[in-house]
Amino acid sequence: MSEAQVISLGCRLNISESEQIRAMLAKERDLVVVNSCAVTSEAVRQTRQAIRRARRANPDARLLVTGCAADIERDQLAAMPEVDGLIANTSKLDARAWNIPPEAPSAPQDRTRAFIAVQNGCDHACTFCVIPQGRGPSRSLTIAQVLAEVERHLDHGAPEVVLTGVDVTSWGHDLPGAPPLGELVRAVLDTFPQLRRLRMSSLDGIEIDPLLFELFAHEQRLMPHLHLSLQHGHDLILKRMKRRHLRGDAVDLITRLAALRSDLAVGADLIAGFPTETDEHHAANLSIIRELKIVHGHIFPYSPRPGTPAARMPQVERAEIKRRAAQLRTATTQARDEWLTTLVDKPHTVLAERDGTGYTPHFARVSVPEGTPAGSIIAVTPTKHENGLLE
Repeated sequence: MSEAQVISLGCRLNISESEQIRAMLAKERDLVVVNSCAVTSEAVRQTRQAIRRARRANPDARLLVTGCAADIERDQLAAMPEVDGLIANTSKLDARAWNIPPEAPSAPQDRTRAFIAVQNGCDHACTFCVIPQGRGPSRSLTIAQVLAEVERHLDHGAPEVVLTGVDVTSWGHDLPGAPPLGELVRAVLDTFPQLRRLRMSSLDGIEIDPLLFELFAHEQRLMPHLHLSLQHGHDLILKRMKRRHLRGDAVDLITRLAALRSDLAVGADLIAGFPTETDEHHAANLSIIRELKIVHGHIFPYSPRPGTPAARMPQVERAEIKRRAAQLRTATTQARDEWLTTLVDKPHTVLAERDGTGYTPHFARVSVPEGTPAGSIIAVTPTKHENGLLE
């Protein structure tokens, strides 16, 4: 291999950081970096699998691992014969950790959307989560730093910007005056009138401030795609997860927002089979999909993470967890299909990707005409949908 290869697993924040690592290591040769994930036991398994695949494909390269698993599962990954070294997750954007001289930021890669990590780390203590162990406490970029990053990507033609982080709605809590996230979003939109599409990563609904709510409700350049870090639909399970919201909080938020923005598309993370979950709790998890009209569902079968309080709670049988996860996926697929039906025979503005598809503002995936340049925004009127794709 001639140039450094970066393999990214997990969240959008990892995607953003992988792009920065790739740019930083652009002059390195015969190097493979696995930017790992540890959010679930399955994510760790996939990380180990990716490491083995990368070694088979690049037997002579130096293979380094960073990301959350490099901290949380450090001993296990270090023991893998395929791994030549580990880079601490908190140091992976520091050139010194890679033994290379710091330089001015390289030009962003030619991507259809720019992921900008405005925040990192987490101050919360959800009983199922190990991410604070891998990411550390919450820390925010200043507004000036975010604006500089947005400008850099816009100068290189990015048609859409995505603001991302570990716990995005905690942005600003550690800055002087503790500005709310809405203030940052407003600054981005006001500073860059040429920015056509601004999208938010997963948000904690209970921390959406009044200004951000108003922007979601009325600002057309802020995409009508709200993905909630919801996790469950039953109050008792939410309390045992140590979440800060209840079911009614999510319902109230979406009801108020959808009344003001009719094209709103709702996404959510949901965990199946959390410890102590009964049939009644699972039924509430299923029903919230219908109540909130969740069309972008991320379903996670619960897996215990060593060292977390949830791992010490009474566990649901693995077979039952899989069954419940399958039911949640079926419910979200049905909700998505019904939603896609309402989008047929209507014009949509679509941001074209490189694979012959693109995305509407509410993140419906659409087939685009052959030869459409990636990164262009075009009008498409689909006539049908199949397998989650508007055509």
